[in-house]
Order: sequence, then structure tokens, then C-alpha cells
Amino acid sequence: MADKKVIAVLFGGQSSEHDISCISARTVAGAIDTSVWNVLLVGITREGRWLLAPSLASMEDGTWRESEVSAVLSPDANDHGLYVTENGRTRTVWVDTVFPVLHGLYGEDGTVQGILELARIPYVGCGVLASSVSMDKAYTKLVVQDALEAIGVRQARYLAFRREETEPEAAADAVEKAFAYPVFIKPCNAGSSKGVTRAEDRASLLAGLEEAFRHDRKLLVEETIVGHEVECAVLGGHSGVSASGVGEILAAEDAAFYDFDAKYYNAASQTVTDPVLPGGATEKIREAALAVFRAVDGFGLARVDFFCEKDGSVVFNEINTMPGFTAISMYPQLWAARGVKLTDLVARLIALAEER
Repeated sequence: MADKKVIAVLFGGQSSEHDISCISARTVAGAIDTSVWNVLLVGITREGRWLLAPSLASMEDGTWRESEVSAVLSPDANDHGLYVTENGRTRTVWVDTVFPVLHGLYGEDGTVQGILELARIPYVGCGVLASSVSMDKAYTKLVVQDALEAIGVRQARYLAFRREETEPEAAADAVEKAFAYPVFIKPCNAGSSKGVTRAEDRASLLAGLEEAFRHDRKLLVEETIVGHEVECAVLGGHSGVSASGVGEILAAEDAAFYDFDAKYYNAASQTVTDPVLPGGATEKIREAALAVFRAVDGFGLARVDFFCEKDGSVVFNEINTMPGFTAISMYPQLWAARGVKLTDLVARLIALAEER
């Protein structure tokens, strides 16, 4: 057999989703066909150090952070890979493809994708524009608006605020004039519901504004949508894109909403594939997921999130361009429900990177 190709799996990162990225990356790396690929595990610490992880086991127990071997992506297209430094000596390691299993800022937002474009290394997932637009909730809303209107799907009504332009009491006045309580406050650039709060009154609204501004200089305040919280997985590239079935999020009863802890740490939270939705909304959700993916110029994969109201109306929530690959993550579950095994899903994503 010919020499195996080299794939680098990037994980960790400087975002608030560092730990979830490590879990997702273990799942992805463990599903890569090692008869075809030599897998390099490149972890990025919370402080921004790039290290070569020695094994999947080191990702499991966290000892990869003690690695004394650095591995940094070179932006030089002639290098086409990593600068690996060990014992004071640096060598260049060729990489055929990169799978950036990075969630949130400094990884899912176009920053790492930009380095990979400069290096001309094929990589899994959306490009710079789609990653950046989809990371910013305010700009996502602007970009997808026309595509959603064309198919009769709306977005939650919202107000946007910037820290440097916002006086909290005046912002609260504007929110109370526009919406009835409860409302949701969301940082524009934060994933997995980090910094998201639900406000029931003015005091919790002011506290929520402060909390969201801790995570980003921009935020949204949205009306509350009452209904099923649902998600749809998208997979494909220039030759065609497919939407999975629909999955529903059932937050634990003790969770006010599906926040970060409910997503990853509350065992009572559940995900259900192919739920029965009112008004036959499933096909509309699948259509809308594809419309959003195309509107942001998506490629490879994304998970698109919606609400389904009791009359079957569909309301767009957000798009995630590198969804989770944990044991409870909806993206791989939705494809598994369609008969796509994890190993086949990962192989397809890598093949799409090579095709691009």
C-alpha cells in the first residue's frame, strides 16, 4: 500500500468551549480510518499554545497539555503543514488535510480557516466567510434574512447593542418598549449558549446585559419564542448538499432553558430524532436549513437550529459551522438516524475537504 496521508486534528482552543472541543476531537480522531491516514493530534491550550498531543489517551486525561513538543501551523504555502519543535530543534511536517474540531472564537470564527487558506491546506468545514458570518449572531440574521423570507420562515425579533454605545438603563428602556418579558440576552460571538441569559424583569435584564458584555462587545436581546427547540444537520459541498431529519432538544425540567450546562452536563437533558412536530413542520425545517446554509455560503457541515411553534410555524434561531461531536451531540445523532455511521460521516467530511 502507498504511504498513508497525514491529517492533523486541531482541538482545544482559547474559547469558552475548550473542554467540549477536546471531547469532540476525541470522537472525531477515533473515527478516522488509520489504514488511510496518519493522524496528528494538535491541541491548543486556553492560553494559545499549540502542542502535539502524544495519544488519544492524553486527550482523555488532559496530559496533552504537558507535552514538550510544539506544533504550529505554518501559513507558508510551500511548507504545507506544521512547524514541530522538539528538544530545541524545529522540523517541518507535511500535512495533507486538517480537521479543525474547534468550537467558538479563535477556531470556528474564520481565524484558523484563514491560516489554512494561506497555507493552501485542505480543511474540513466552512470557509472564512461562512465561519465568520455564522459566528456573529447579528450578522447571521442580516445575511440569511432574504433567503428565509423567500420560503416563509421568520426570525425572532431582536434589538442589537454595542458595549461602547450602550447605556444600560437606556437599553433596558428600549427593550421594554419593544418586547414583553421574558426576553433572551445573547452575546453575538459566543457558542454553546455561553453568556446567554433569560430575563424575567428589569433587574435580570440589566444583569443579563452585563453578563453578555463580559463575553463580547456586541449582544442581541430577542423576544421569547414558545415552542419546540429543534435542529437539522447539513452535509455536502459544491456538488450537492443534504439535510438530515430533525432532532428535538428536551431540556431538563430544572433548566430554565437549554443553556451550556443543560447541553453538556445535565444527564436529564435529552435529544430526540424524528419527533412529531405540529403542522408537518419537518420538511419546512429541512428546507430552511438548506436555505440558511447556502445563504452564508456554507461548505462541508453545519447544524442549523430553529423553533417550531404550536401552529407549526418555523422560526430560525442560529447556525453552527462546527457542531459538537460529543456522545450526546445532535449532529452525529441525526446522521446516525439516517443510517450514516460515525466513521462514514467523518470519512465523508474529509473527502469533501479534499474535493474543495
